[in-house]
Amino acid sequence: MKKVILVTGASSGIGEATARELASAGHIVIMVARRFDRLKKLAAEIEANNGIARAYPLDVTVSSEFTNVVNSIVEEFGRLDVLVNNAGIMSLAPLKGLKLDEWEQMIDVNVKGVLYGVAAALPHMEKQQDGHVINVASIAAHYVFPTASVYCATKHAVKAISDGLRLETDKIRVTTISPGVVESEIANATTDPESKDWLDNFRTVSLKPEAIAQTIKHTIEQPMDVDINEVIIRPTASAH
Repeated sequence: MKKVILVTGASSGIGEATARELASAGHIVIMVARRFDRLKKLAAEIEANNGIARAYPLDVTVSSEFTNVVNSIVEEFGRLDVLVNNAGIMSLAPLKGLKLDEWEQMIDVNVKGVLYGVAAALPHMEKQQDGHVINVASIAAHYVFPTASVYCATKHAVKAISDGLRLETDKIRVTTISPGVVESEIANATTDPESKDWLDNFRTVSLKPEAIAQTIKHTIEQPMDVDINEVIIRPTASAH
C-alpha cells in the first residue's frame, strides 16, 4: 500500500537513504531539512526514477514551520501516514567544558524537534484513526558514553517520548529505531579535540545508512495490527 511519509533530516545520511529507499518502494516521500538545495536535487532524482517526492525547507526547532509543512502535505495528499523523526545533531565534550550553546542546540534539535514533529502530525493521525510515528534515537538511548552525557540524555528522551506516545494510543503505531555507529555527517558537530579523537576511533567500524533505511521500511510495511516498538541495530564487528 502506497503511504504518504514525511522524513526529517533528509538532506544526508540516514534521512537521505530512507527517502530513497521508501520512494523506490513506491511510497510518496516528503523530505524536509534546512539544506534545501540538497533536498531539491534529491527530489528531482527520485522523480526522474518515476517516484513521487516533495521537498520543503524546515528547521525542526521551529514548531510553526513543522505545522505548516504537515498542513501542506495533508492539503495536497489528503493524509499523512508516517512521520520519520530523523533529524539530529551530536556534539561531544566533557561536561566541564561548559559548552552551553552546544547543549542547548542538541536539546532543541534532538528533543524539541521530535516533540514538534509529533505535535504537528498527531492531530491528523488521530483524525485519520491511524498513522505511524518513527523516532530515530541511538544506542545512546540505552547507554551513557564518556563526553556524551548531554547527547545521551537527548536520545534517552527520544525513547521516553516514543514509549509514552505508544502507551497513550491504540490507533497509532510508534517505533524507536536505535542505530549503533552509522556513516554520517552527525559527528562533524563535535568541536572538542579530545572528544573528536575518541569519536574518530569509535567510528572506525560503522553501518551504512542504507541498513537503517531498510529497517525503517520494514517497520512501515508491517500489517497495521503489528507495531514494531523498538529496533536496535549495531555493526556485527562492534560492541556498540
